[in-house]
Amino acid sequence: MAVCARLCGVGQSRRCRRRQRPNQQGPGSDSDMDEEEGERIVGQRQGDVSGRGLDSGSAVTAGPSDACEYGSSRVNRGGFLSRARTGPQHPQTLAELPPELLVEILSLLPGTTLPNVALVCKTFRQILNTETIWRRRCIEEFGMKEDLRKMEVGQVSSRDIYVKLLHPYRHILGLWQPDIGPYGGLLNVMVDGLFIIGWMYLPPHDPRVDDPMRRRPLFRVHLWESKKATVECMYGHKGPHKGDIQTVKKDEFSTKCNQTDHHRMPGGRQEEFRTWLEEEWGRTLEEIFHEHMQELILMKFIYTSQYDNCLTYRRIYLPPTMPSDLLQPGLFKGTYGSHGLEIVMLSFHGNSARATKLTGDPNVPAGQLTLDVDLTRPIVLPDLEQQRKIEELSRLVLGIHEEVQREAEQRGKGTSSTVSGAAVGACGGASTAEKMDVDHGASSDNCQSGPSSSSSSSSSPPDTQPFVLPLGVIARNEVYPRTCRKCFYGTGLIAGHGFTSPERTPGLFVQFDEDRFGFIWLELKSFSLYSRLTDHLPHARAPNMERFEAMLHNMQSWTS
Repeated sequence: MAVCARLCGVGQSRRCRRRQRPNQQGPGSDSDMDEEEGERIVGQRQGDVSGRGLDSGSAVTAGPSDACEYGSSRVNRGGFLSRARTGPQHPQTLAELPPELLVEILSLLPGTTLPNVALVCKTFRQILNTETIWRRRCIEEFGMKEDLRKMEVGQVSSRDIYVKLLHPYRHILGLWQPDIGPYGGLLNVMVDGLFIIGWMYLPPHDPRVDDPMRRRPLFRVHLWESKKATVECMYGHKGPHKGDIQTVKKDEFSTKCNQTDHHRMPGGRQEEFRTWLEEEWGRTLEEIFHEHMQELILMKFIYTSQYDNCLTYRRIYLPPTMPSDLLQPGLFKGTYGSHGLEIVMLSFHGNSARATKLTGDPNVPAGQLTLDVDLTRPIVLPDLEQQRKIEELSRLVLGIHEEVQREAEQRGKGTSSTVSGAAVGACGGASTAEKMDVDHGASSDNCQSGPSSSSSSSSSPPDTQPFVLPLGVIARNEVYPRTCRKCFYGTGLIAGHGFTSPERTPGLFVQFDEDRFGFIWLELKSFSLYSRLTDHLPHARAPNMERFEAMLHNMQSWTS
């Protein structure tokens, strides 16, 4: 009973649940603990309560059967409760909180603010040595999925990973376009395991637009060999070797290989070309019978191989999504005749949809607006029999094209950006086809078909209509979707070699489903099929539409 009295600080109160029963225990019973042991327990309880920041109105639970209610204002008779009230009822500062609470609080702060927190006091500086805080920052801010405890066992701490790897190189995470002349490209720099890796994304082999993207590592940064971040070039076939990354300016950086001899092959340039051709096209030069196509491939190899992975990259963003968008904007793979598959970015701007090239060719380089679609001018397709006639499709599209030109002339602003330089006349002129340098001959053994439609993001799928290409229109993919949702008037950009004499020509934009669309180039009598790129691309979303619009403007100026 003495222990209970001391814990409660009130003696034999009516509020004490553990009362002594009559004649149950005598003065010499085991419950009469000595004074010293009783005070020790009281001291433990007092420290326990004050350490947890409890006030006098809280309940102290000693156990299921030993709980004592002491929160009543009528109970105020010395003992433990009185002593607890004479001290602080709760912590006056954050530093007085228990260490485990401080760890939990500080682990919620962004890692960039923690160095300033360490300057506040010695307590915070000591708490910030806790690995839990930095491990959580690595996972939540950079998506590290590797078990960081393994690195900690190897004497590389989570704090080192954050401070010496992730934070210094955070500015290169995201999507980038390499400056490779007209060819461009798509680089995704991401945290991959315990590395930061720059992956070059390559389209699948022509013309299989529904196949997944191919990835090739160009560089990586890690802390494996020492506690200092190490940059390695991954280009070539001899494994990782010394490299360097330099920040040129905001939203721009460059890579440099310090051992370009690692890129060379024993068989010289011929072996390097054969290996590159197999990776780029999945075929040998002998299997590509079209002579003009062989020239384009050889030209690309000579041009791109001279850089030796010493490149400059400019940041690009994924387009923002709006509720009114026709379909989800993003990146798509598309067929471009003899130039193979190229990557475009589909974005929506009010009443127009635009496809901008991320990879390009000597005719229309990367960064240019390849498609411009007027969403205020839908086209209703005729029945299948009429769709097969190129004359019927030309009549529909060119009728709208002439109307657009007349409206532009009436506004007194000349030819609008969507129809500038487009000549109204017979379709399929030979000179235009030569200017575009396009060969849309389809190879049936390389074609792959996908599902004809996919579910819409809306609650009920939209109506679809039958679709067939007109006779005489050449498609790299002979197996294409046979139903579509909507069609619109649009223009496509064509040009001569070296981006000479660029002009926009009328065509038909066809939305097949949420992940595929097509474009019929009337003057070229050719069809391009586009399929969505579904890879995970973190750190790539544009902060706002204004920033995205500025990026698109800059992209066009890079190659104009």
